[in-house]
Amino acid sequence: MSETIQIGDISIRVTRKDVKNVHLSVYPPDGRVTLVAPTKTRLDVARAYAISKLTWIRNQQAKLKAQARETSRQFVQRESHYLWGRRYLLSVVEREAKPIVTHDHRRIILHVRPGSDQAKRETLMNQWHRSLLHEVVPPMIRRWERKLGVNVEGYYLQRMKTKWGGCNHRAGHIRLNTELVKKPKDLLEYVIVHEMVHLLEPKHSERFMLILGKHYPTWREARAELNELPLGAEVWKV
Repeated sequence: MSETIQIGDISIRVTRKDVKNVHLSVYPPDGRVTLVAPTKTRLDVARAYAISKLTWIRNQQAKLKAQARETSRQFVQRESHYLWGRRYLLSVVEREAKPIVTHDHRRIILHVRPGSDQAKRETLMNQWHRSLLHEVVPPMIRRWERKLGVNVEGYYLQRMKTKWGGCNHRAGHIRLNTELVKKPKDLLEYVIVHEMVHLLEPKHSERFMLILGKHYPTWREARAELNELPLGAEVWKV
């Protein structure tokens, strides 16, 4: 069960869990604030803690507000697109043949039938993105299964607006945001490891942080980099 405290113009959702320390987070894209506190923490104590961190909260929200946001893609000639953290220019080639996507060191080439509309081009690009993820995700999972001593029963690719990944620890499944294909591969790996650690510890508890820190000591840097990269063009909703 969660409660909300209001400090000036900032709303903070407070949740009590079985944790030892208070965790304050500011989430993209609009600077939503949450505070996770130990189970017996009084609301006035949580409020006092949040007030002591007001400068930090406002700084984080300012960073998110200034963060780059991708413009809506039209899938036209010489448009910028990102793949594995690198910027490419789109080249559209119309031909009477099966639509495919290829790329070289500086271009993503969209081979489409004459007269194809934006929706068809976007669908083709999304399919290609999924195929690339299906190539790189399984080897990463297998490598980390050995390191963590867990078994992933299945993974799913999904376009998610507010999360990079998810885990169903009971079923042994993890979910990955298809937008990760646009980010550097090491950040994809961080998300995979994060979700696989949830197979050992479902909650973001102290134990979870210890396991993640042991196996992926640079996770804080990876998380910060991931959240500082350009956001998608869509408006995120909670």
